[in-house]
Amino acid sequence: MLRQFIKSILRLLIILIVLSGIAAAQDYYLCTRVIDGDTLVVLVNGKTEKIRLIGVDTPETVHPLKPVEYFGKEASGFTKHIVEGKIVRLEYDWQKRDKYGRLLAYVYLEDGTLLNAEIIKRGYGFAHTKYPFKYIDEFRQYEREARENKKGLWYKQRLF
Repeated sequence: MLRQFIKSILRLLIILIVLSGIAAAQDYYLCTRVIDGDTLVVLVNGKTEKIRLIGVDTPETVHPLKPVEYFGKEASGFTKHIVEGKIVRLEYDWQKRDKYGRLLAYVYLEDGTLLNAEIIKRGYGFAHTKYPFKYIDEFRQYEREARENKKGLWYKQRLF
């Protein structure tokens, strides 16, 4: 177990060394951890930053005042599978940080996939439209399509 941990740390250090010049110039960063379906930890300029995905709300799994919600573990697992340990590009909207100090961002995978949208399209989250953002109409449409096609959390009719 210790050997595996050391290998993981060494792998991370190699990635950081290789990407150090690229990250500063092109806004590419390493996602080191997924907290839950809509919150990540990304290494930004040598410092870990919590990233809250703009326009997405997934069922809770780690909220201190709420129990694990329906489909929360699946949403967290999807986000972890698709982004943890991968290189991402961050893009910001009109507000850079939320009231908890988290960076608010659109997260793009190396292949150009917008993670925020992909979570909604596949039914792992809702379009979070409480605050305005530039993709609000598209995210609402993705949620409608996921619901109509019974994807993810829309697969079974919910009682609430």
